Amino acid sequence: MEDLSKFRGVIPPVIIPLKGDRTLDAVSFERSIDRMIEAGVDGLFFLGSSGEVAFLTNDERDRVLTAALKIVDGRVPVLVGIIDMETMRVIDQAKRVSKHEGVDALVATAPFYALGGPIETERHFRAIREHTDLPLFAYDLPVSVHTKLNPEMLMRLGTDGVLQGVKDSSGDDVQFRWLMIENEAAGHPMQLLTGHEVCVDGALLGGADGSVPGLANIDPVSYVEMWKASQQGDWGRVKELQDHLAKLMMMTRGIKATVGFGAGVGAFKTALWQMGIFETNQMREPVAALQGDDVRYIVRVLRQCGVIPKESLMRQAWD
Repeated sequence: MEDLSKFRGVIPPVIIPLKGDRTLDAVSFERSIDRMIEAGVDGLFFLGSSGEVAFLTNDERDRVLTAALKIVDGRVPVLVGIIDMETMRVIDQAKRVSKHEGVDALVATAPFYALGGPIETERHFRAIREHTDLPLFAYDLPVSVHTKLNPEMLMRLGTDGVLQGVKDSSGDDVQFRWLMIENEAAGHPMQLLTGHEVCVDGALLGGADGSVPGLANIDPVSYVEMWKASQQGDWGRVKELQDHLAKLMMMTRGIKATVGFGAGVGAFKTALWQMGIFETNQMREPVAALQGDDVRYIVRVLRQCGVIPKESLMRQAWD
C-alpha cells in the first residue's frame, strides 16, 4: 500500500454546482475547485454526501468525476465516494471509479438497505478490499446509513490492512476519541479525519489527521489556517478560527423551508451562489432550492462573519 501521509490536513467534500436545468455547471465547478486549491487545501473528496452522490445515476457520477479529475489535474489527492446500498453494488462502484486515472482513494459507508449486524458490516469492508488495490476509507455516517461503525471493528480492519482511513461524521466524539487513541497505540495504521465542521479543533487536539468539512467550500482559508496553527501548536489561534467557523455554520441552523439535506447542502449552495462562485443554488430532484427569507438569513450570516461585504447586494433569483 502506498504512503498514506498525503491523506491529511483539510480535504473538503466538494459541493456540485448545477444549472437551472439540474445539469452540471462546469464553469462554476472549476471556479470552486480552483478556489479551494488556491486556498491551500490538502485534498478533495468527490461524490460524498455534500456532493449529492445519493441523487446521481451511474452516468452522472461518471460525468462529475471526469470533470473533477480534469480540473484537479493532479494538484491535490482525490478521494472518491463509492457509496451504494449493498456490498456488490459498492464493489461495482469501486470498479467504475478505479477506471479513472487520478483517483487516490475510495470512501465507502456501511450498507444501508438490507441492514445487517456487525458481522455483515465487517465482511462488507473486507469484500470491498478484495476488489481494489486503492486505499479505502470507511465513512462513518449513521444518520444516513443507520449503522454506527464500531471502533474495535475499525481497528481490526485497519491493522489487517483492509482500511487505510476513516472519515468520521458520526457525531460521536467520545468513540472517535477512543478510535484515535487505539489507532495511535497500534502504530497509526489509519488516517483519521473528522467530518464535523464545528468540532475540528477538538479532533485535532486529540490527534486527528485532518478534517473533511463541507463548510470549507465556503471558507477554505480559515480551515487551512486552523490546520497550520494546530501543527504549530498555536491552540489559541485554533480556537479563534473554530469559533468563527462555528458561527458561519449557523447558516444551516436557521432554515425554515426544509430540514436535513435541503437545509445543510442547500445552505452551502445558496452561500456559494450569493458569493458569486455558483451561478445558482439549484438542488437535485426532489429537493427544492432555498428561496426568500432563507436566502436572506444566509446572506445575513455571511455578512456577520465577514465572508461577503456588509454593503453587498443580495443576488436575486435565477432563471
